[in-house]
Amino acid sequence: MESIPFQDLIVHLSSLLTSIPTTNSAILPSSIPPLSPSSSTLPSQPIPLSSLTTYLSTHILPHLNHASLSRNYYGFVTGGVTPAALLADWLVSVWDQNVQVHLPAETAATNIEVAALNQLVELFNLPRDDWGISGNGAGQGYSGGGTFTTGATASNVLGLALGREWALHRATERALGVGKGVSCGQHGVYECMVAAGVRRVKVLSTLPHSSIGKAASLVGIGRENIVSVAKVEGDGLSIDLDKLEREVAEEMTANILVVSAGEVNTGRFATEGREVWKSVRAICDRYGVWVHADGAFGLFARVLMDLEEPERYKELVKGVEGLELADSITGDCHKLLQVPYDCGFFLSRHRDMASRVCKNGNAVYLTAGVSSGDDIISPLNIGLENSRRFRSLPVHATLCTYGKVGYIDMLQRQISLARRVVRWLWNDDRYEVLPKEAVLAQAVARTFIVVLFRAKDDALNSSLAKTINGTGKMYVSGTAWQGQAAVRIAVSNWQVDVEQDGRLIEEVLDQVSK
Repeated sequence: MESIPFQDLIVHLSSLLTSIPTTNSAILPSSIPPLSPSSSTLPSQPIPLSSLTTYLSTHILPHLNHASLSRNYYGFVTGGVTPAALLADWLVSVWDQNVQVHLPAETAATNIEVAALNQLVELFNLPRDDWGISGNGAGQGYSGGGTFTTGATASNVLGLALGREWALHRATERALGVGKGVSCGQHGVYECMVAAGVRRVKVLSTLPHSSIGKAASLVGIGRENIVSVAKVEGDGLSIDLDKLEREVAEEMTANILVVSAGEVNTGRFATEGREVWKSVRAICDRYGVWVHADGAFGLFARVLMDLEEPERYKELVKGVEGLELADSITGDCHKLLQVPYDCGFFLSRHRDMASRVCKNGNAVYLTAGVSSGDDIISPLNIGLENSRRFRSLPVHATLCTYGKVGYIDMLQRQISLARRVVRWLWNDDRYEVLPKEAVLAQAVARTFIVVLFRAKDDALNSSLAKTINGTGKMYVSGTAWQGQAAVRIAVSNWQVDVEQDGRLIEEVLDQVSK
């Protein structure tokens, strides 16, 4: 096969972007896949690529869902893929960079990664001095750190790992004296706990995502040590400051606080305004508590701060105001940033903490060699993987293409559709919007991109999600709220059309309840 110049390759790939199929129906495969794990065997002889093309188009692709291709997939917060991100992702596979060691004389990959992380810091209106990442001669003196991950779960693992390091180090300093703290990354959890006189490490939260439980297990804290600090009254989403202080003041404990910035069932926030965050920060500083914000999709509400008249998003902005006071933040790029799977990010205000946890040992071949003169830390020393894909290129490409204004427009359309659905459900006596609010205006004001509801008829409600998905016109996820079955509509695709998609959702909800 004759090769073509790189520039011609990019032009050719760009021309294919308009041919990518999209679908607004038949989200799920229409037939049972012919290939099963038990029937697939390894061929003994090679096959030509033309045969592979036939195999993929007949045996694989027809049996995959269209979650990212459809505007009307409202199951998981899947998002979609912008043309810019897709083009860059193709190029990532062609160039196949292994982003592990900072080697600026050999590849620009790590420089681009730092640039993309700083673009995210700017997108989310985080203070550059605290969250910006130094490197490549720009931003020297920034105190932040960050890396790209496989997604929010991996970022939450990092958040709890750094939190464990911070909380136990502070506990050992209190026991042994300032400057005599013991590193958990270096000496292990048991030795740190013994040195500090700590019997229990706790993760405090309200309604955390399930990945927080997984992360607690992976870093040796344990799922049973996740403790609620939620207010008893209301919907259980908000932090009870008195309860928080009682928990962190408990003797012989070290603590990590996880703040939910976008609860999975409702899309709502654990805090309401900067004053709450200042109180949280003061309590946690007093007791050496690490504060991690899980903002997988809720973090994106911070882009609304740039609007000249943000009044209609006042409740959402309040939910993320003050989030910059956290010690670390989780975010997902394959959700509302609309890049391909798998891509998340992790940010911290404490540049050196990640390397204390994640640095490699004495493998000389994994070092950057002679100093490059900049301040970039090799990704393998601040993240979970030693080898990984060039995930930052699609992020950088889509941000360069659409900019802050483009992402504000996407988010406003997503919010508008979710709020349209809330209004329709509220005014239909067959359905009930959750969590319950006294007035429609409040329910709308607190709606971000997730709509939670149930059918008032118990028989219909028990199979509502399945019935909706059975129409083939849209897809939702079933869940539970306060012990009862419920349905969640998560609006996350960048191609949202408020009028068309709103009419379709209303037609389906009307149809299935007759």
